[in-house]
Amino acid sequence: MTIANGNGNGHGPAQRKHKVTVVGSGNWGTTVAKLVAESTREHPDVFEEDVQMWVYEEKVTIPKDSPHYDAAVGEEPQNLTSIINKYHENVKYLPKIALPSNVVANPSLQDAVKDATVLVFNFPHDFIHSILKQMKGHILPYARGISCIKGVTVDDDKIELICEHIGDTLGIYCGALSGANIASEIANEEWCETTIAYNTPPCDIRSTNGASNGNGTSNGNGEHKDSRGQISKTKLVPLPQEYPPLDHEEFHKLFSRPYFTVSMVSDVVGVSLGGALKNIVAIACGFVEGHGWNMTAKTAVMRRGMLEIIAFAREFFPETINEKTLWEESAGWGDMIVSCTAARNWRYSKMAVERGVSVQEIERTELNGQKLQGISTSREVSSFLRSKGLEEHYPLFKAVELILDQKIKVEEIPHLFRRQ
Repeated sequence: MTIANGNGNGHGPAQRKHKVTVVGSGNWGTTVAKLVAESTREHPDVFEEDVQMWVYEEKVTIPKDSPHYDAAVGEEPQNLTSIINKYHENVKYLPKIALPSNVVANPSLQDAVKDATVLVFNFPHDFIHSILKQMKGHILPYARGISCIKGVTVDDDKIELICEHIGDTLGIYCGALSGANIASEIANEEWCETTIAYNTPPCDIRSTNGASNGNGTSNGNGEHKDSRGQISKTKLVPLPQEYPPLDHEEFHKLFSRPYFTVSMVSDVVGVSLGGALKNIVAIACGFVEGHGWNMTAKTAVMRRGMLEIIAFAREFFPETINEKTLWEESAGWGDMIVSCTAARNWRYSKMAVERGVSVQEIERTELNGQKLQGISTSREVSSFLRSKGLEEHYPLFKAVELILDQKIKVEEIPHLFRRQ
């Protein structure tokens, strides 16, 4: 067996395969589990076939019109994990979509993540602290992650990318996935594209996978740098040599499907902020359309929103942001357009204005227990900007929070565009 040396430059054939676990099982989490499970079957030289999917256990009743309805059981509630493993369908969060049989639903978070070298995070970011706390100390020290969670965390007057917060909390490196993606369309294998940002940590670089570029790279001494260009406080354990490398090629294999085109980049900041902050803009577009204004008004809001996203990135991550990501990648303008015209932050904020109720009320009655990420992102970003005395520099972000709190009306949005 080849044993990893300290600098990650050893040679020898890989003798172990990567085990993949998806942490989360909502509609997007289950969709991602479906596509990566298809890929692990196609690449048995790199990945173990079975994909663990952590499922928050709950009781579910299978409706009579479901092909899985069992008259002997009737309407008696059953464990969601048992239903998924028996019928290969998440009947609550992704109904009528057949899952590969190698997706294994697991109600135990600690058991699901045990021995996984690849962790894919996909759950509402409201629960990030409690979930990471449960995982800490129960994962491989050399595991690597990809966060599909679109948001930022704010704590003690500090803002962090969610992928970096995950990495720092668990002591691992974590990249980010974001793009113009709607879970139901991907689950139905309707073609779309996405962007994955991942920098191979210096300790994982081998002669076969070259060097990483962009933000988060080495400082020349083998130390990993964070999204602000500083030496990361997280000291990484190298991926053992008996595993295949984990870099752009391997993550492309894991996520790419004929219906899911993957672009690999190194700009973790651009991918993360584009995916997080566009949800605030999408809520604003829903407000505008719900009020009766149409595409020209939404276009104005999208343009202003992208300017505020870029300004935010320049202000707080000037050392590493690559603005090309926001202009050229699916995680930038692509995600902005689809989020503001078809995704649920737009859809449910539009519904709230049309019905004359709060977005929070719509979230409670229409989302089947799930959350609108735009609401929590708006509140966290606005709180952070207030603490910095910069709230007035981001008038669209400010307006969304005020409308969510019913302190101003939607028709006041055009005032934002008047030059002072």
